[in-house]
Amino acid sequence: MSQNKVTRETIAKKISQEFGIAYATAYKKIDIILNIWSRKILESYLNIASIGSFKINYKSSRVGRNPKTKEEFEIKPRKTVSFRKSKKLNL
Repeated sequence: MSQNKVTRETIAKKISQEFGIAYATAYKKIDIILNIWSRKILESYLNIASIGSFKINYKSSRVGRNPKTKEEFEIKPRKTVSFRKSKKLNL
């Protein structure tokens, strides 16, 4: 199974071709946008109109179990990012 990954490079190439700007300029702009979004998510949550919202969920520690050996271990507390799509986004 092959997946088409969307990377900064592929987005920058597409933008530079679409708008006729330099690849380096497009890459820098994408990097700035992603940094702004990352900081916003870490502060509280990020809502992008017509796309959806991102927020940080905090998961507490819990006991996990290896299904083969039945050995128990602690799963440490962690942060996860959740995404909820907008009703306007048709997938």
